[in-house]
Amino acid sequence: MIKAFTIVIQAGAILLLVLVQGCTTVTIDQSRLVQGEGSELAAGKSIVVVGRRSGSEYETEPDLVSCIGKVLNKGQSQVRVIPEDVFVDKLYPWFEPRTAPVKVADLFRLLEYEELSQAIADFDMQYLIWVDGSTQTISKSGQITCALGVTGISCFGFGTWDKRAEYEATIWDYSKRKMVGKINGTADGTSYMPAIVIPIPIIAPVQDDVCKAIGLQLRSFFKVDAEQPPAQNKTM
Repeated sequence: MIKAFTIVIQAGAILLLVLVQGCTTVTIDQSRLVQGEGSELAAGKSIVVVGRRSGSEYETEPDLVSCIGKVLNKGQSQVRVIPEDVFVDKLYPWFEPRTAPVKVADLFRLLEYEELSQAIADFDMQYLIWVDGSTQTISKSGQITCALGVTGISCFGFGTWDKRAEYEATIWDYSKRKMVGKINGTADGTSYMPAIVIPIPIIAPVQDDVCKAIGLQLRSFFKVDAEQPPAQNKTM
């Protein structure tokens, strides 16, 4: 009887955990590097969001870059966002992993090439946002044990893991050839995996949360021209 009551309490506690998401804390810091100048986005001009890539060793996740672009493109004051894959394909092979710049200074020098300037001109791009960072698992704890029984495989236990998503978005005004701002975003979260018969993951969406936070900060950074027509993602 006591054993059965203990099992009920444990099941109830795990059910409560199932009803909530993993906990995430987001920190955002914005800095403008050019004082006294606005960040207006002229009518008909576009923004591209590009992630750092350095071969197979390091790459800012494409889904994070795409997510930031989608946040920028939402709302009443939409902006024209060039999809990263469209931009990279148009400028082939300059943004392929083996040739892509690994820091912002290299990016500036790369875009001075005449052939690249002409390709970029076709996009009517005014701002380029360079995103550098990654999401990593920083610690794990707990244990889950699975065994094969008469009713199939059953698992019991409890595990947790902490993840950190840390990114820096550097804003470059291509029309003025200067860096105008930076946004740093960090999200820390703990995910849970309770298991009674089957493991049930409760994931802390650290990457999604930091994407939304950075995207909203970028929207506040730009002053969209009131006469700008409804935004559409460009395809070439």
